[in-house]
Amino acid sequence: MAEKLHPKIDSGLPKESAAFAGGTLVCLCTSNPVKVKVKGQIAHNHACGCTKCWKPEGAVFSVVAVAGTGDVTVAENGDKLKVVDPAALIQRHACTGCGVHMYGPVERDHPFKGLSFIHPERFEEDGWSPPGFAAFVSSIIEAGVDPSRMDGIRGQLKSIGL
Repeated sequence: MAEKLHPKIDSGLPKESAAFAGGTLVCLCTSNPVKVKVKGQIAHNHACGCTKCWKPEGAVFSVVAVAGTGDVTVAENGDKLKVVDPAALIQRHACTGCGVHMYGPVERDHPFKGLSFIHPERFEEDGWSPPGFAAFVSSIIEAGVDPSRMDGIRGQLKSIGL
């Protein structure tokens, strides 16, 4: 039986469009959702098994990518955003209404400084670059996944090209 890894990769990877020039990330709130504009195509999109990233209900992995921090702008309802962990390298700004992590800039001196981490499945638009690899795969065990499932999960990731 196939594992439920993430809704955007369970049936194969989404298709990239050369015409994608950015878009709007929208949280899950049905009233006054937070909207974040991202200019340009995203980079380093991947399935992430870390325990810090936001994941949709039932997902084992998050899907996370980066954009230049200068290309990320809060467009609506930014008053609903709060940094999840002020001590963390990635300053994940989450919606206080629904919990979705909308963007996470890296502001400290670090090789990732100047990048913001985003969850591209929250784009209203299609065409963003699909995940190209999987990271922190074994970390899903820390999140409660039974280690006996790992061979199947790794096999499924490989079968879809991650």
